[in-house]
Amino acid sequence: MRLNQNTLLLGKKVVLVPYTSEHVPRYHEWMKSEELQRLTASEPLTLEQEHGMQHSWREDGDKCTFIVLDAEKWQAHPGTTEESCMVGDVNLFLTDLDDPTLGEIEVMIAEPSCRGKGLGTEAVLMMLSYGVTKLGLTKFEAKIGQENEPSIRMFQKLHFEQHWTILQSSPCLIR
Repeated sequence: MRLNQNTLLLGKKVVLVPYTSEHVPRYHEWMKSEELQRLTASEPLTLEQEHGMQHSWREDGDKCTFIVLDAEKWQAHPGTTEESCMVGDVNLFLTDLDDPTLGEIEVMIAEPSCRGKGLGTEAVLMMLSYGVTKLGLTKFEAKIGQENEPSIRMFQKLHFEQHWTILQSSPCLIR
């Protein structure tokens, strides 16, 4: 989504920056993890395919993607590369043509050492705010595989509720 191409969102724990081609090599390395593939229902891609996906996400009007940076690391070392501070990504998908106020939110904290520290929660809250203020969204859903218990718990703490089950046992949490 070009709307966020020059946007930086600064939180206490995370910094959200647009997903650029410079982030792709690190992202590609993350997505080689079988655990992340399982938790995100993703298929492994080649580096070339990953670059194509990044370009698509940047150009498509129905996808808003930010890379999640560790704010402490990013701020402590001026001049450090974004790639060295990357911990995950957060996305909004605007795919319901019948309801332009609905966004599907996803978050991934790919770095195992950064999980369980509130980075994903803050990234989601920042993205929800961005969705409301910049994209005109008023409703959000998160589609999560039922085996991804940490993600389900996080969204429930954010007052998402399990609404229905779709895609062979993937709960859909709606706020």
